[in-house]
Amino acid sequence: MSKSTVGKVLNLFYSTSDGRISANELAIDERGVVKDKFYNKNIQRSVLIASLASYDLAKRHGIDATHGVLGENMLIDYNPYHLKPGARLMIGEAVLEISQLCTLCASLGKADSKLPRLLKDDRGIFARVVSGVSIKKGDIIYLLNE
Repeated sequence: MSKSTVGKVLNLFYSTSDGRISANELAIDERGVVKDKFYNKNIQRSVLIASLASYDLAKRHGIDATHGVLGENMLIDYNPYHLKPGARLMIGEAVLEISQLCTLCASLGKADSKLPRLLKDDRGIFARVVSGVSIKKGDIIYLLNE
């Protein structure tokens, strides 16, 4: 199996009942992001990855969205939205497998009413954790090729 460098982790977040928390490191396992309120809820949707391209798209349409508002666990400088389910990313020591494109949710409209329609196909992508202990800000992202 080969790997190619595609980007790096810019920011990390997890959700609690009190709101979104920015972190320098996320503990992960096969059930998801350990401190996240969605931990062990749906392993196919364990980690939400958003690209900086989503925020750039919003900005081009006059929306200045704060990082994390898309609900992502991980903000990266690579756009993975073209990846098909089953594609794998190695991030630090972790391996994540793309499972599906992110669906829209009503909470996006709280940030700006135009966001849900604008980011219909560009909000993020879900992945399941194949292996790993943690992901850190600044970790390099590799696309694994079989």
